[in-house]
Amino acid sequence: MIRRIAVHGAAGRMGRRVIALAAEAPAEFAVTAALEAPGHQRLGEDAGLLAGVGRLGVPLSAQLLGEADVLIDFSLPEATERLLDVCRAAKIPLVSGTTGLNDAQTAKFRAAAEEIPVLWAANMSVAVNLALKLAEKAAVALKERDADVEIIERHHRFKQDAPSGTALHFGRLIAGVLGGMVQRHGREGLCGPRPRNEIGFHAVRAGDNAGEHTVLFGMLGESLELTVRVANRDSYAAGALAAAKFLAGKPPGWYDMNHVLGL
Repeated sequence: MIRRIAVHGAAGRMGRRVIALAAEAPAEFAVTAALEAPGHQRLGEDAGLLAGVGRLGVPLSAQLLGEADVLIDFSLPEATERLLDVCRAAKIPLVSGTTGLNDAQTAKFRAAAEEIPVLWAANMSVAVNLALKLAEKAAVALKERDADVEIIERHHRFKQDAPSGTALHFGRLIAGVLGGMVQRHGREGLCGPRPRNEIGFHAVRAGDNAGEHTVLFGMLGESLELTVRVANRDSYAAGALAAAKFLAGKPPGWYDMNHVLGL
């Protein structure tokens, strides 16, 4: 069965890779629409040529042109927020990997899920989602062992939000197990002994790092580190396409990568 895919943020780094991988699997996917912001300098250009896979006959547009079974979104929070109205009006399932959403924007996602299928994930990599599950299990095992929790993430110099959405998701999962935790974003000066009830976040921005996350559980006399590394953006794009394949035809509701992976 071929899924008709619309891509929002189609001229961006992630959007181009989604289009490229979809074009390499014509038995499963057909790119039918490519969206970008109004006024974008590449509007009207062929999405396949932008993605480096040859002409697809799909122009970059500020409006949804053509029909789609699911829409994949990698963009900015404000653009994603506007996109929700488009998806709701057209009854198109939405797969979004946009991070940096505030509480009000997240609430709009949840509200949209009452009308259409919505799958949001801070990270769509298979390995990362397995690491999230392992970190949650580690927190359960270490809950009574007085473990300090530190989360270190590394990304490319162009990333606009910090800490990453994935790092924050690691923190939410672990805090949900341990309870009563507060966030600490970096440290400097005479900050005193480490409080027992905090999760420390540290963001590194350098070069072209596609994504690396380490969760450290530190105890007296021993420690445990879980590290997951992504070599390039194709792991995110492949995960997004797997999510689109899963979501097409589903009833309205809130979904995540655990549903896709059966975790």
